[in-house]
Amino acid sequence: MSGDVKNNAAKNRYELTVGDATAVVEYEKRDGAIVFTHTEVPESMAGQGIGSALARGALEDARSSGQKVVPVCPFVAKYIQRHPEYQDLVVAEGGPST
Repeated sequence: MSGDVKNNAAKNRYELTVGDATAVVEYEKRDGAIVFTHTEVPESMAGQGIGSALARGALEDARSSGQKVVPVCPFVAKYIQRHPEYQDLVVAEGGPST
């Protein structure tokens, strides 16, 4: 697999393009957090670890920018469950507690 995860802020989504196909994880910024709402990996990219690379890239970007995340998307939520190193980024829907 090649390619880098990019934040396309104009479309509120992270993208990973490999060849002619692009996988995306869509988000909303809400209450001081990034709410991951939907992940889509084209059939031609299935089974190559693209979705995991996309989730990891999006979460790493959130971490580096100091953002908390709300994993509404089942794929991102499952990724975080399998990778506890990202648990510290998670807040309940509605935003970070103060």
